[in-house]
Amino acid sequence: MDTQWRDKKLYPALGIFTIFSLLYLSFNDNLNFTFPQIFLRQPCMGFVGVNQTRFVIKNENPKTQSLTFQELYINGWNSYWLMEESVWETSRFRVAEMLRRGGEMGLSVCRTWAFSDGGGPNDLQLLPGVFNERVFKGLDYVIVEARKHNIRLILSLVNNLKAYGGTAQYVRWAQEAGTNVSSSRDAFFTNSTVKEYYKSFVKAVVTRKNSISGVKYSEEPAIFAWELINEPRCESSSSAAALQAWISEMAGFVKSLDQKHLVTVGLEGFYGVKKSGSVGLNPGKWAASLGVDFIENSAIENIDFTSVHAYPHSWINGINSDTRVDFLSHWVDSHISEAEKILKKPVLFTEVGFPSSMQKDGSYDRNIFLKIVYDKIYESAKKRKAGAGALVWQLLVEGMERYGDQFSFIAWKHPSTYKLMVEQSCRLLNTSTRGLTHEKLIQKNPCLANAS
Repeated sequence: MDTQWRDKKLYPALGIFTIFSLLYLSFNDNLNFTFPQIFLRQPCMGFVGVNQTRFVIKNENPKTQSLTFQELYINGWNSYWLMEESVWETSRFRVAEMLRRGGEMGLSVCRTWAFSDGGGPNDLQLLPGVFNERVFKGLDYVIVEARKHNIRLILSLVNNLKAYGGTAQYVRWAQEAGTNVSSSRDAFFTNSTVKEYYKSFVKAVVTRKNSISGVKYSEEPAIFAWELINEPRCESSSSAAALQAWISEMAGFVKSLDQKHLVTVGLEGFYGVKKSGSVGLNPGKWAASLGVDFIENSAIENIDFTSVHAYPHSWINGINSDTRVDFLSHWVDSHISEAEKILKKPVLFTEVGFPSSMQKDGSYDRNIFLKIVYDKIYESAKKRKAGAGALVWQLLVEGMERYGDQFSFIAWKHPSTYKLMVEQSCRLLNTSTRGLTHEKLIQKNPCLANAS
C-alpha cells in the first residue's frame, strides 16, 4: 500500500468531507448550501408530453440516444397542503407518508399548491417578488420526495379563491403600491401592474434551482405540469374576453421559461353563454355567468391539456341522488367527447369530490359517484380516447385533518373506497402501452403482480 498517498491525500480529504458534513447537519436551515446533492440518487423519470389526445412519457436511452414513448393514463389525487407541511422538519414526515401511501395505491400524479401569497411568516410570497426561502425549501422537499416515490406533481401557481391570498391579494398589493386599480378581483386579469406581479412570481418558481437536489424546476421530470390558476372565475361575464387574453398571455409566458413541461389552465369545466348547445350541461344557470368557457379557454395554443372539476353535491342543491348521478354521467361524457372531437387534447378531471355519506342500502355516496368517473375514464382509455384520468379531492394522512372539508378523507380508513382506487390504478396501468416499466413498478406497488 502506498502509505505516502494515504497520509498526504486520503486522510486530509476525509477530514474536509467530515467538516463539511458537520457544517451541513448543523446549519442546513441557515445556509444556502447544496453540498449533499452529489450524494442524492433520484429515480429515473421521463418527462410527460402529449400525443394528440393522450399523455405519453418520453423515455430517453442515454446509451443509444433513442427516445421511446409510453402512454400514460392517470389515477391520482389532490393534497394541497404538502408545501405548507414541508416547511418544518417536525411535520415533513407526514408529507413523505402521503406520497409513499399514494405510490403504494398505484397513484401516479398529485396536484398541490405551489403558492401562498400574503404577509404571514409561512407564506411563500411575502410581497410582490419577495419570497420566503424557508417556504421555498419546503416546496423543494415536496418535489424531491415525490420523485423518490415515483409521483409526478401538478403545481398550481395562484388561487382564484381567497384562501392562501389568491388573486385578491395581488390586487391589494397593487392598491397599496398606489396603482390605480379597481377593487374587483377581475382586475387580476387586466391590470398591467398585477400581471407583472404574477409573472414575477411565476418566473421565480419555474426557474428555481432545488436546494436539495440541485435540479432546476424547469428540468425536473417529477413536475407533471404547471397550472396557471386554481378555478378561474370572473365576477362579471363581461370579463370573459379579458380572462381569455390572460390565459393566452400567461401560458405563452410559462412556455417561454420552460419548454419541457405541460401547461394547463385549472378550469372547472363550465360552459359560457355563447355555447348554447353545451350550456345546458352546466350544473345551473349561474355557471354560464362566470366569464369562463371550457371550449374557448382550453383551445388556446399553449394550453397542452384541459381540466375539469366535478362537485355535484355542492354545485346542485335540493335534488335527489339519482339526479346528481345523471348530471355527473353527462358531465363526464360531454367533456371527454369535446376534448376528443373539438379540442383534440387530453382532458384530466383534476378535482372529483364526493361526500362519504351512507345510503339506505349501506353503500357510500363517494363510491357510487367515484365509480362513475372511474368507469368512464377506463372506457375512454381502452379506446385510446381523450379521457386521460382523474384526481380525487382530497387525501389526508393522520394528523392532517385540519386541512379537510366534506370531501376529504384518509383513504386507508375507508377500505371500500381504497379498494376502488387501487383497482382503478391497476386497470389503467394495464391499459397503458407496454414499454419501459422502471417508473411504474415500484416496491409495494399493488399492481406489480398484474404487470408483466
